[in-house]
Amino acid sequence: MIKKKHASSFKWFFIFLTGLFLLTQNATHAQVNIQSNKDLSNIRVEELSDEQVTNFWNQFQSKGYTLNDLERELRKRKMPFAEFEKLKQRIVKLTSEKTSNSNADNIQSSRSTADGSETEQKSAGDEFESLLPKIFGSELFNNKKLSFEPDLKMATPLNYQLGPGDELIIDIFGYSEESFNLKVSHEGTIKIPNVGVINVNGITIEQASTRIKQNLVKVYDRINSGQTQVSITLGNIRSIKVILIGEVVLPGTYTLPSLATVFNALYVSGGPDMNGSFRNIKIIRNNNIVGNLDVYEFIKNGSAKGNIRLQDQDIIKVYPYQKRVELKGQIKREGLYEVSKSESLKQVIDFAGGFTDYAYQDRIKVIRNNAKQKSVADVPFNQLDKFEPKTGDIYQIDRILNRFENRVVIEGAIFRPGNYAIEPGLTVKKLIENAEGVTEDAFMTRAIIYRLKEDNSLEMISFSIDEILNGKSADIILKREDKIQIASKKEVQSSHVLIINGEVLKPGNYKYAEKMKIEDLIIAAGGFKESASNKRIEVSRRKENADRTISNSEIAVVGIYDVEKDLSVNKSVTSFELKPFDIITVFALPGYVQQKTVKIEGEVLFPGSYSIMRNNERISDVIFRSGGLTANGFAEGAILVRLKSNSASQDVIKDNKLRALKKQSKDSSEANEAISLETKRLNDIVGIDLKSILKNPGSKGDLFIRDNDIIRIPELSQTVLVTGEVLYPVKIRFNKSDRFKKYVYGAGGFSAKALKKHSYIVYANGTARATKHFLFMNIYPKVKPGAEIVIPVKEERKAISTIEVVTIATSLTSMLVLVVTLLKR
Repeated sequence: MIKKKHASSFKWFFIFLTGLFLLTQNATHAQVNIQSNKDLSNIRVEELSDEQVTNFWNQFQSKGYTLNDLERELRKRKMPFAEFEKLKQRIVKLTSEKTSNSNADNIQSSRSTADGSETEQKSAGDEFESLLPKIFGSELFNNKKLSFEPDLKMATPLNYQLGPGDELIIDIFGYSEESFNLKVSHEGTIKIPNVGVINVNGITIEQASTRIKQNLVKVYDRINSGQTQVSITLGNIRSIKVILIGEVVLPGTYTLPSLATVFNALYVSGGPDMNGSFRNIKIIRNNNIVGNLDVYEFIKNGSAKGNIRLQDQDIIKVYPYQKRVELKGQIKREGLYEVSKSESLKQVIDFAGGFTDYAYQDRIKVIRNNAKQKSVADVPFNQLDKFEPKTGDIYQIDRILNRFENRVVIEGAIFRPGNYAIEPGLTVKKLIENAEGVTEDAFMTRAIIYRLKEDNSLEMISFSIDEILNGKSADIILKREDKIQIASKKEVQSSHVLIINGEVLKPGNYKYAEKMKIEDLIIAAGGFKESASNKRIEVSRRKENADRTISNSEIAVVGIYDVEKDLSVNKSVTSFELKPFDIITVFALPGYVQQKTVKIEGEVLFPGSYSIMRNNERISDVIFRSGGLTANGFAEGAILVRLKSNSASQDVIKDNKLRALKKQSKDSSEANEAISLETKRLNDIVGIDLKSILKNPGSKGDLFIRDNDIIRIPELSQTVLVTGEVLYPVKIRFNKSDRFKKYVYGAGGFSAKALKKHSYIVYANGTARATKHFLFMNIYPKVKPGAEIVIPVKEERKAISTIEVVTIATSLTSMLVLVVTLLKR
């Protein structure tokens, strides 16, 4: 009983583990589906963790996707629009946070390095910043070519106020000579030897110079007479601390040179952030507002008003923007623009550089946010200077229509084709006169007007140019967007061709010309070949009135003509003129036959090319003419190389050889490879039994030779090549008494992957023999000199992976649990 209870507990524990495993697999699969599933119709973005969203975006971004590309891709995967909007907001938020955390490093590293060179770093949020509308003015603080660094080498401004840390250089020269480098102390004083302490704190460099000279006179009395002169300049300047607060990319306290201005401070802090104002930047000094900077004034007018020099402990506060609108479309600088209270839409457009050349200016669309929803309105052009923008407005400037309001077009055989302005009462005749008239080759009997109907469908109006110009037909009044097409006789007749075939140097299609004779066409085709017969030239002409209801009706008119061999004028055919589409065939002389050759290579007494003497000449005849085989000739390895196509000409072979020789001049190995490839492509290897042929001339195996055949007789081979799935592929000396397996064992034996039953031999003459089978035995073919033994490889079977094993086991376990449950019930 106890054992049975334990067995039952173990069974239910095993079922629990199996179920847990399946749940884990499903959870993992669901997580993968976030990135790979093609059906995202049921996805819930709020259920995704920040890490999943980041990984999801990084995966797509690595493939070069932008946010717009991502939207198209996810819509294809059936993601609901609302879910995509949530995903996009999550991505922008996460990327912006990452950008803010790394922006300080980016700004610092992009300013300058130790050697003065600039560096560039891109954060993950740069992609989204490029997709968001550009804030007008932000480029001042993101542009590495604008640094707003103070010029420390310029002459000291007379209104520069001294303070602790500044260095004064006092040079006394003339009757007396002294030089002092004095640093202003924390108390704002300098101490001149033999003169004493002088307070210079908070006074300008000009005031300090006067005060110092008055004290130096007590020691150097010749200063008043001019015999001793004093020069007071500013050496190293002090550093000041400035505080930036409000809507700044990197708010905080910054140490700057005392010559720094407001722009210097804004630049090092990254400038106003996404919510910061570019037009309401206050400078606070000793609890008083001492300046207000409007960046737009600097961008538009180059005015540096408000860009005052900073002092120690100054506070720069960037307020949030109050009103900002977006300009899109046909505007020179698209982006977000901050608007002050009194500015109109026209002034905002001026900030953007005005309209583009293709802008539709009569009416601008505006999308405006109301208390509960959006609204759309139109702003007429004459109201731009009175229209007051509201924050959040989006202004869309459309493109002008791609159409003409007063155009007609004339094309074809006309001296000045093109677009013309339509005028009241403009007719076809008047338009032709405006276009300088028709050309000499104009097709005068018919021209076409393509006209748009009221529903924009196309209609055609045909007319006779000749009759309208001569007043025989009523002139046609033209309408907007009419297009007149005047054909040319050359265009109408451009398809008229003549075809010449046969024994001419350049057969093919030739352009038809009136009064053309047979001789004219032959000359155009390069003249006769040597084999051409001038006594039999066939002309085939189309029949225009063939009766197609009769099966044996004539469909072409064929004539046989002869011409002079030198193509001189022949009175008997002078009157015969060719017509369009005639087919001319020049036949060969009845008894003309070109020499045919066969080539013998290798082990014969006289290798070379031999002319074929008779149509029935065989392999044995040519071998006997070559003097027979040498002592080293291997008759059993002889092969016949034959062109694949019987119609292949000598020119084809010659071209192939020329290409190979051209390559050979650059690289001999490449040339040999090219020749080999050309040979295989153009030729067939015919296996012959030359030994039997020479014993029995005229037998079935003694083939008739053809033009360009090549007979190759190799040297006697004493080896056998063993390749394929053996342990050590090698050439082995041929032994007449050795059998197939002995040669395989000489190469180390069969490998583990060897497919023994499909082994075969390729003999020296190109023939092959496969292994035969009887019951469970393999009968291997006979081995001959020069043969190649080939052992093929077994097909690899794909091993079952661990995941597949687990999947199968899980499925079987689930089925087993189901069966057990059903049996219990």
